[in-house]
Amino acid sequence: MKITKVETLWFQAVPEAEWVRANGTSRQALPNNLWVRIYTDDGLIGLGETYYLPRAVASVIHDVFAPLLLGRDPLEIENHWNNMFSLVNFCGFAGAEMRAISAIDVALWDLAGQHLGKPIYTLLGGRNRDRIRIYNTCVGYGRYPDYQAWTSGRAGELAQELVAQGITAMKIWPFDAFASTLSGPSRLREPFTIWGATHAGGILCHDISNDDLRRGVAIIEDIRRAVGDRIAIAIEGHARWDLPTATRIARAIQHLDIMWIEEMMPPDNADAYVRLKAATTIPVCQSERVFTRWNFRHYVEKPAADIIMPDFAWGGGITEGRKICSLADTYYLPVTSHDTIGPVALWSAAHLMLHVPNAYVMETVRGYVDGWYDDVLTDRIPIADGHLTLPDRPGLGTRMRDDLPSRPNARVEVTTLDDLRRW
Repeated sequence: MKITKVETLWFQAVPEAEWVRANGTSRQALPNNLWVRIYTDDGLIGLGETYYLPRAVASVIHDVFAPLLLGRDPLEIENHWNNMFSLVNFCGFAGAEMRAISAIDVALWDLAGQHLGKPIYTLLGGRNRDRIRIYNTCVGYGRYPDYQAWTSGRAGELAQELVAQGITAMKIWPFDAFASTLSGPSRLREPFTIWGATHAGGILCHDISNDDLRRGVAIIEDIRRAVGDRIAIAIEGHARWDLPTATRIARAIQHLDIMWIEEMMPPDNADAYVRLKAATTIPVCQSERVFTRWNFRHYVEKPAADIIMPDFAWGGGITEGRKICSLADTYYLPVTSHDTIGPVALWSAAHLMLHVPNAYVMETVRGYVDGWYDDVLTDRIPIADGHLTLPDRPGLGTRMRDDLPSRPNARVEVTTLDDLRRW
């Protein structure tokens, strides 16, 4: 079996005003994602996905990685990962390069499973569990305007709705509204919107007022009044705070039985997280912006985190992801997967999370699963009673919808062996 073609697919964004008129409170999701399909000479097609900067990632795949892959055996996954990483690490690996590696790696695992007639979790060594608990990250999309609910005084109602669905954990970011944004020096607190939604990114903030702190705490208190301890609450920080402010926030909410605080500061200095961890009883979770086992090592060994959260779709794929999970397991730390980016990422992460012994809980967005994910894949991932499972099917267990590449604004690029010969 040989690789004969590498294909990428991404979508151009429509004008924001046009999207908002047609879609109300939902953000444009497709323009953030890139899909890669790897074709073989025996008719198999492996599918992978990554998130952010899709045009740049596509260039890396076609200009840099396709020559390493075409004509090769797709089953040599470890060697492909090592070759790709070694090449781009010559000039520094993080960013579009690692996203490209991640998407390709998942596609290769999908091919291996199809070729051998086994699910990816079986190729990894089998399952440690047949289902895993999920939590809902409260992003609004489609018929689930979750973000609008908890940001407009209805956090308790949202929690009641989630509990009624069997969901036992949720994640919100109640302090973001009081942090500095990307809107410029004269409008630091005004929301920054892109693709029809408020963007979570912002510059580091060095203070939060007592009133704003109380407003953020009140959202969590509303949840506790509504459902008591029937739902776990994770708090996302989006790396918006400095150490003293992150500590103030943590101490203000630790009496509310918080599941974890996540990425309260930028991830570049693990020593700052050692100090934060020592200052609060809330577990510290880190984080999807940390790439590869070499960077997670600092968080595991210092120690700077209690829960390890890789994103397998941009931090190294399945090959690197299971090494990160093993590193965490060596120190008896649980792992949770970052899964708010796309349907293929969710399916591929699920294979790892059913396999690794230290899997804790999986992130989902119910509006996405019951929304635009259906536009991409032929199958909806099975979720029931607050738990996720996978079918016993080869590879990922799903495939891309045939009509996706022909949808409006689709951008498809292909590199083949014949293209390489012309080079």
